[in-house]
Amino acid sequence: MNLKSLAKDTALYGLVSIVGRFLNYLLVPVHTYYIPAESGGYGIVSNLYAYTALFLALLTFGMETTLFRFANKPGTDDKMVYSNALRMVGGVGLGFLALVFLLLTPISGAMGYAAHPEYIAVFALITAQDAFQAIMFSRLRQQRRPLRFVALKLSFIIPSVLLNLFIFLVMPKIPALQGTFEYFNYGVGLIFFVNLICTTLVSLLFIPEIRGIAYGFDKGLAKEMLRYSWPLLLLSLVGVLNQVSDKILLPYLMPGEEGMVQLGIYGACVKVAMIMSLLTQAFRYAYEPIVFADNKDKNSPATLAEGTKYFIIFTLLAFLAVVFYMPLLQRFIGADYREGIGVIPIVMMAEIFMGVYFNLSFWYKLTDQNWWGAIISAIGVAVMVLVNVLFVPKIGYWACAWGGFAGYGIPMLISYFLGQKKYPIPYDLKAIGKFALIAGAMFALHAFYLHRLPVWLQLFSGTVLLAVFALAAWREIKSSKAI
Repeated sequence: MNLKSLAKDTALYGLVSIVGRFLNYLLVPVHTYYIPAESGGYGIVSNLYAYTALFLALLTFGMETTLFRFANKPGTDDKMVYSNALRMVGGVGLGFLALVFLLLTPISGAMGYAAHPEYIAVFALITAQDAFQAIMFSRLRQQRRPLRFVALKLSFIIPSVLLNLFIFLVMPKIPALQGTFEYFNYGVGLIFFVNLICTTLVSLLFIPEIRGIAYGFDKGLAKEMLRYSWPLLLLSLVGVLNQVSDKILLPYLMPGEEGMVQLGIYGACVKVAMIMSLLTQAFRYAYEPIVFADNKDKNSPATLAEGTKYFIIFTLLAFLAVVFYMPLLQRFIGADYREGIGVIPIVMMAEIFMGVYFNLSFWYKLTDQNWWGAIISAIGVAVMVLVNVLFVPKIGYWACAWGGFAGYGIPMLISYFLGQKKYPIPYDLKAIGKFALIAGAMFALHAFYLHRLPVWLQLFSGTVLLAVFALAAWREIKSSKAI
């Protein structure tokens, strides 16, 4: 694998992520300034999107990675692989929708939304479409078609942002629409309808890719794909649970309005830390298909080592940037939510651990031992749930942040030590350790001293420190023979 190719694809995939996340950044102040923290409305948003992520993992059941794996196998018809994946995911999605609509009332009541069962119906439609689209987006990645990928992603992002702005900035000022605005939790519920509209738009734009379902269905190939994917399903489930279980559990562990208020504060502050998930997502989109395409290269272990090193360096740079510019970034959320900004560095470190764990995970994917990933991730989920159950009733959303930190940190360490026995990779621990120590020292300097300075001096000092770190990173890159 050529790191220049990785960088090019990362730039294109990252472009849509950066634009999308930036536009979503613009929505964070809209939501948090217009949805009071004490209403718990933003907690509803965080809670329902957490459920969506969980069910999306169920409905895709590992077929995204399975598509990459089988489409690149010698002698395998990649069109048939794609058609099989579309048919299987589409069929499961239709079954899911039938079940939800049949049991809509009891499901809504059990989730705490008896007054608004339409929220659950809308999210079922969104999730089923997202699962189906995930296969088509994976196909675009597998075919190395980033421009088409970007165009389709933007066709969701831009209308979504515009409609959200209409809901919160315009709708309350129109007398005829005020009743609707108030009925749906003062605009909160309308966010979900906007999502459904935009998701459906993308589905319509995917019609050329949907036609791939006509390639046929190979039962024998489907069985092989399912055998490969079921461990990935377990892996994906436990991975998603590690991301969202805190947002699902918090309202149960802290019942009543206070639970939703706490969840809203936590969810808003997590948005500020989203730059870490932005980088890990963009890196994954470009990295995964290239690794599977080149997995027969004798230099693949060295490639994985290089990719992991640069991932860690650049995510540490992003971590420091968010920390140093927090006096500015905190203004992206309403004043009611800023009491929780202390969790942001913890959440960002958890995101870094998750990204490193993703890089380390290739040892079991490339050796077809995906069940190891399920076991390791299950340990992480158990740790996270335990931390939440024990400490949420005592310290609220702080337990969610520390639960994520431990829930990703422990699997990362287990995967590293186990992977070095099963599929040794020559990670540059010296360089990684050096940059981790530099970042740790800079963070400590900020936490114990710089944050007490006037804002302008904090920003100036942070900029100088970032420049020092970036210079060290650039020297490390130039010294590599991979670019």
